[in-house]
Amino acid sequence: MPTYVYECKTCDRTFEVEQRITESALTDCDCGAAGQLRRVIQPVAVQFVGSGFHINDYRPSSGSSESAKSKPDAPGCDAPGCACKPSE
Repeated sequence: MPTYVYECKTCDRTFEVEQRITESALTDCDCGAAGQLRRVIQPVAVQFVGSGFHINDYRPSSGSSESAKSKPDAPGCDAPGCACKPSE
């Protein structure tokens, strides 16, 4: 079950509650303030660890950008309409 963080606008108390996704958000605080609770959206960091993720498998190495610039054009790029070179 997900854990949601709530904050009371009246008493400034912050607390966590485990709720089902289908349950409605809480509105009343234990301090007696009705309708003063709001759900706080927490930032989430996503890490792609291991192989199988495009960002990990195809990340350019630090030296590949220099070698890619100095590579000569592939043979056959002088053909008219070739997609290897942009038209001038």
